[in-house]
Amino acid sequence: MLKRIVYGVCGAAIVGLCVFSIYAWYPAIDPVIPAQTDYSPEIIEQGRVLAAAGYCSTCHTPSGGTPYAGNYEMHTDFGTIYSSNITPDVETGIGNWSEAAFSRAMRIGVSRDGHHLLPAFPYEHFNKMTDADINAIYAYIMTSVPAVNQVKKDNDIPFPLNIRWFQAGWKLLFADTQPFEVNSEKSAEWNRGAYLAEGVAHCGACHTPRNALGGEKYDQMYQGAAIDGWIAPSLTSTSTSPLPWRSQDFYEYLSTGNSLYHGSAAGPMAPVMHDGLSALPDSDLRDISNYFADLDRTTKMDESQSNKILQAAIDAQHQQPDQRIDEGARLYATACQACHYSSDQLVKGRLLITIGSATHLDKPTNLINVILDGVSSDQGISGVVMPGFRDALSDQDISAIAAYLRQTAGENIWPKLQQQVGEIRNQPRFEQ
Repeated sequence: MLKRIVYGVCGAAIVGLCVFSIYAWYPAIDPVIPAQTDYSPEIIEQGRVLAAAGYCSTCHTPSGGTPYAGNYEMHTDFGTIYSSNITPDVETGIGNWSEAAFSRAMRIGVSRDGHHLLPAFPYEHFNKMTDADINAIYAYIMTSVPAVNQVKKDNDIPFPLNIRWFQAGWKLLFADTQPFEVNSEKSAEWNRGAYLAEGVAHCGACHTPRNALGGEKYDQMYQGAAIDGWIAPSLTSTSTSPLPWRSQDFYEYLSTGNSLYHGSAAGPMAPVMHDGLSALPDSDLRDISNYFADLDRTTKMDESQSNKILQAAIDAQHQQPDQRIDEGARLYATACQACHYSSDQLVKGRLLITIGSATHLDKPTNLINVILDGVSSDQGISGVVMPGFRDALSDQDISAIAAYLRQTAGENIWPKLQQQVGEIRNQPRFEQ
């Protein structure tokens, strides 16, 4: 009897393995040399805009490297991943990929030779794009991106996670590869915003929390997540910001890189704004803004309530505690106040730290990152800089300033703050 059970289990396992092998296997697609390059200028321009909106160059170009030539380093919970060379180089890039091979990679994450791509490549978002938009990106890369012969570095992912065949199982469990569906109850503008945000811009890839195996928690879409040593804040009613994100706030942020009531685009968000979404026409930015603002109506509040919160934030930032006994207040007055304190700061467009997202997050990550490394001219508002204090202030100094700002904002001080400052200081720094 026991022998029959063992044989049955082994037989079922073999059958299951065979079925999974059939599911996981994809044939290679024949190379095309040279790749098709007969495209109209309008299609190529469309592809350029979409490639920018999808941050293709950002993720396929290391700091100081050649655009699209790959080897951008991504630190994940599963090891270090290096992006691929997607220039039209035949030997090391995708120069011999057909439209069909490119489309298959974009839609289901399978390379031309049939191996599965790692989910660091957000194919489950790109799959929501139309055939025309995917082919336009292909046209742009093949005709306008210079071919670069550069071999991809080997990923540093431990066994057995480095076995590409297993990625098919991950896709089966976690990847949403359904095409974009138009919501007939919403306007054309709303659907355009949803299409861009859920598809090529893949906003959820950073702003949606993930499970232990790296799959997006779709039931918590846009509710915030850790990414590249930063926190991508929640864009829904779960946001900890005192004021809700309104359509005009989103639009201000997307078009300038800064929102007076929420914060500036720094860290991994900066290139998203200035190298990516800035390529989209103004109408698309407004549609994305309306889409996000409409996701959860529970965040709406009347104008009088918003004004009370805003006035309380201004009053709190104007309060001056006794700097003889409050070390954080003294350091803030010395290092920060000249720029961040002004009776007419709303006119000058300076961020109100007391209501900014970084001050109200559950972790001090973003606030500490900005204090350490500042905001460069290509982050936040273009041309406006904030100096970093990595070499000027100790962990104790920075934790004192952060504690002062947190209390001024009406929040409890983050636990083990000085320890967290040290950990954030020593984490790998985001390279734009």
